[in-house]
Amino acid sequence: MKPLKSILTAALFFLAAQTFAQTDKETTLRIVKDKAYTFVANTAIPMSNTDVNKILSMLPGGQGGSTINLTGSQYDFKVTPDSVVAYLPYYGRAFNAPFDPTEGGIKFTSKNFTYKESKNKKGNYTIQINTKDVKRDNYMLTLNITTTGYASLTATSNNKQPIIFNGYLEEPKKKD
Repeated sequence: MKPLKSILTAALFFLAAQTFAQTDKETTLRIVKDKAYTFVANTAIPMSNTDVNKILSMLPGGQGGSTINLTGSQYDFKVTPDSVVAYLPYYGRAFNAPFDPTEGGIKFTSKNFTYKESKNKKGNYTIQINTKDVKRDNYMLTLNITTTGYASLTATSNNKQPIIFNGYLEEPKKKD
């Protein structure tokens, strides 16, 4: 029964994703090709373990190590041809935490990084970004993007457990 429920849930999610698309195919293709887009995080999914579950269950509406709603919090990941900027929260076990609590989360600007892009038969992208100049810890970021602009970002580093963010792509804001 569980596999059937999982399959139906996934099918419903993809149907809803197609119905309420964030961007059209041309816009998604253009902004990914230009390497100029912003990933806006709606949810965070930390790696599940006993310690994280205990803490997350104490949060208002917490259900343990499940999905954390970030809607309206303005967490994002910006990509331009010459830099990547991350302003994302972190929920999980950090093996080497900063002394200053304001330096927590996944917050960095990198100008020295590798960018590898691949596209599958359905037109979905997988983008691999590896930072080389982040002060405390370099990150391996994997961004999976659908043709309608929905995306998931997996952030991995040596000092923290991996975390997954779900959200969508948008065009960068025009500066006046």
